[in-house]
Amino acid sequence: MFKTTIKALLMLLIPVSVFSQVVTTNPAFPTDNQAVTIVFHAQEGDGGLADFTEDIWAHTGVITNESSSGSDWKYVIAEWSENTDKAKLTRINSNTYELNIEPSIRAFYGVPEGEEIQKMTFVFRNADGTKTGRATGGLDIFVDVYEAGLNVNIESPINGEIVALNQQIPIVAQTTDAEFTRFFINDELIGEYDAQGFTYDFTATNAGKTSFKVEAWSQGESAVDSAYIFVKGEVEIAELPTGMRDGVNYIDDHTVLLSLLAPGKEYAFAIGDFSNWEVNDEVFMKRTPDGERFWIQINNLQAGEPYIYQYYIDGELTVADVYSEQISDPWNDEYISEEIFPNLPQYPFGKTNGIASVFTTAQTPYEWQIENFEAPKKTDLVIYEVLIRDLSEEHSFQFLIDTLSYFKSLGVNTIELMPINEFEGNNSWGYNPSFYFAVDKYYGTKDKLKEFIDACHAQGIAVVIDMVLNHSYGQNPQVQMYWDGENSRPAADNPWFNTVSPNQSYHWGYDFNHESNYTKAFVDSVNSFWIEEFKVDGFRFDFTKGFTNKPGDGWAYDASRINILQRMAQEIWKVDEDAYVIFEHLADNSEEKVLSAYDILLWGNMNHKYKEANMGYNSSDKSDLSWASYQKRGWSKPHVVAYMESHDEERQMVFNNTWGNGYDWYQITNENIGLKRIEMSTLFHLMIPGPKMFWQFGELGYDYSINWPSGTSDDRLTPKPPKWEYQEQWRRKNIQLVTASLNKLKTNYDTWETENFELDVRGEIKTVTLLHEDMNAIAIGNFSVGYKTVEIVFPQGGQWYSFFNDEEDIVLNDQGVWQVLLAPGAYYLFTDKQISEPDLGTGVENNVGEEKSFKYYPNPSNGLLWVETTKSINNIEVYGSMGQRVFHKRIASSNKPVKLSINTKSWANGVYILKLQDNKGEIQTAKLVVK
Repeated sequence: MFKTTIKALLMLLIPVSVFSQVVTTNPAFPTDNQAVTIVFHAQEGDGGLADFTEDIWAHTGVITNESSSGSDWKYVIAEWSENTDKAKLTRINSNTYELNIEPSIRAFYGVPEGEEIQKMTFVFRNADGTKTGRATGGLDIFVDVYEAGLNVNIESPINGEIVALNQQIPIVAQTTDAEFTRFFINDELIGEYDAQGFTYDFTATNAGKTSFKVEAWSQGESAVDSAYIFVKGEVEIAELPTGMRDGVNYIDDHTVLLSLLAPGKEYAFAIGDFSNWEVNDEVFMKRTPDGERFWIQINNLQAGEPYIYQYYIDGELTVADVYSEQISDPWNDEYISEEIFPNLPQYPFGKTNGIASVFTTAQTPYEWQIENFEAPKKTDLVIYEVLIRDLSEEHSFQFLIDTLSYFKSLGVNTIELMPINEFEGNNSWGYNPSFYFAVDKYYGTKDKLKEFIDACHAQGIAVVIDMVLNHSYGQNPQVQMYWDGENSRPAADNPWFNTVSPNQSYHWGYDFNHESNYTKAFVDSVNSFWIEEFKVDGFRFDFTKGFTNKPGDGWAYDASRINILQRMAQEIWKVDEDAYVIFEHLADNSEEKVLSAYDILLWGNMNHKYKEANMGYNSSDKSDLSWASYQKRGWSKPHVVAYMESHDEERQMVFNNTWGNGYDWYQITNENIGLKRIEMSTLFHLMIPGPKMFWQFGELGYDYSINWPSGTSDDRLTPKPPKWEYQEQWRRKNIQLVTASLNKLKTNYDTWETENFELDVRGEIKTVTLLHEDMNAIAIGNFSVGYKTVEIVFPQGGQWYSFFNDEEDIVLNDQGVWQVLLAPGAYYLFTDKQISEPDLGTGVENNVGEEKSFKYYPNPSNGLLWVETTKSINNIEVYGSMGQRVFHKRIASSNKPVKLSINTKSWANGVYILKLQDNKGEIQTAKLVVK
């Protein structure tokens, strides 16, 4: 059975040679009103600061009874980047450091009397925080704070430690204020001792679980501590059952099979709620003959009950399942409301550390209303890029569902969601991904996401998701499983990641090795999952010029990268032949030309050129818009996804408001003039054939800087306020209406898909001419800040119809030349066939009029509109949906309310803006429908 030797001893501090702990303390049982010395053993834990030769600081705080969770640090000493002497460690030898917590724990951290200190927390780091020393698995370090009096602690073995068969290990226990102690193995009394502590040499001769218990007694009272080890036998070798995939496989309502891809690892356990978070024979995973995977079948589960679990690998690493479809996060879940994610499982604090995974059997499948959606043609795409976090204060999929009528009225036919798979933290753009199969809970449940996609499809709107497969971050289990702690980077044997990025100019997180077959298989599994499980219509892939192992900044032509990306696209099209594959590539045109010819869409950043055009700076081709054209780039297919703004670019109205040009009365820094310029640039944006993209609220002239509120890059990722109220400002509303009308033209008329078009968009006067057998069209805009007399050459003479204002229709001579004086910012769209103004709808329910100081009726109007005010006004105007003024009346100064009628019989059907101004200059607006 057991070979044993007993040694009793008095001890104050257990030396590190006895057992492996990343931190020890002196005294061994620190209390809140004592000074304590923290001893950091840098070679232990994750070894991130082993043999480090420079200074080390502690990032440290406490867990108290006021902490909201086991990870809610309180009274933190200094910010992460602050190197305060108070938290600087003293080097004792190459891997041993000390930090004196004095005059007491309570005083050091500044914890008020009456608040119970439960633990001290630590992460050790170098000066700039690029290297850290943590517990095994990269976890925070926790040190218990005890109450004065009788205490007992089993210092060794670590609870749940895995030991080899016939391995000898020391059992080390210590107590305070004990008269005697009792020691038990598997509930059998082994010995009773008078001393304050003892060691016991134990030889593990039997495989399986062995339990230890120590009782400390004093004056009839006792304190108890327990621990267990698992004596590992041989790993069972067995093939993975046919049809099983990596991650969770649901066998029936009471059974799952877990499969872990971990090449080169020796053994693994699946631990979780189903094992009471202990290792035992029932969760000791089998290994496949090729050594690639571990798997285990978990039986007798309760149907419909969520189970939290992790993998415990080689006795030193605990990680979540990278393939899990839900995670349990000890740091961020507490900030997710019940409304956003009902019945969120509670993290098992005290049983494990770090992120865990969740599975639930007997889930009710989502019932899709639209099974076979026909997505819009690539050439018709009008994409609306959305950051759910900043679209509304509730940051939810439900809000998106409730807002679909707005997107529909805007003429959007594709919504592109910035990353919605799990990323680190809650408050993020999402480009720091960690789990690729799990929906980020901060936005809602996976079924709510499915409901949104289903509702989009019902409205004829496609859904594209932003996928970040260039890099990942430290919470990704694939990073953690193969980690070089000494150098704080992925290890050389990591199957998925490069040790360092080959691109030293542009890199984030940890760089995927896209030449690895493991990475290729993972990428394919991610992409197919979102198409098959969520019916997404495609992907926008972030920073695809990083999909290479070729050193450099990624700009130059790279044949290996082309092969990697074409292979990935081809695998996507095997799952869905019509899926959109969109790259944020931004590399040399010679490479983008090849990718475009392969039916890949590529982002075309026109922010700078439109910025110059909007601000009125047109010299030296500053505002040349021609690069938005696939033909200008020499591409064979219209695959440029051009955009004026994206999540990554400054907003156009910020440029106008801050640096806009001007002459005399015409100053682009004037808000109304600046907003009118956005209408003009939107016309040209949508006239150039090919798919187009808008950034959220761009159609309302959003004017909060990307660096708001500080104006510096420190706030680049800071949440920005949603400004739905901008719809109530008539000038901003005009941009929205112009955008909507042009989107309807683009998606309903073949003219906007023509391959025969002409661009003259380099200078102050810009034109785009579309030539098609059905209809010709020409856009004209004066991007200067002064009046310009010009001659515009149309495709032919004769009748031309003004789209924005039928009062501006023209008849040209046979030469098709139009001589005109263009005001600054003036723009026109003419067609040689008359087309009706599109029915734009109202987007969202509008109760305007009920809280105004005037009323108007009937609405809709069919010939005569009455306007009654409750106070005096001096000006009434009505604007059409394209921004043209169709009615204007000045009223003599008076202190009396006004009642007047407006004849609307000659007006085209559609939406109009009614604008009233009082004697104080205050303006009120309302929406009017004419039928």
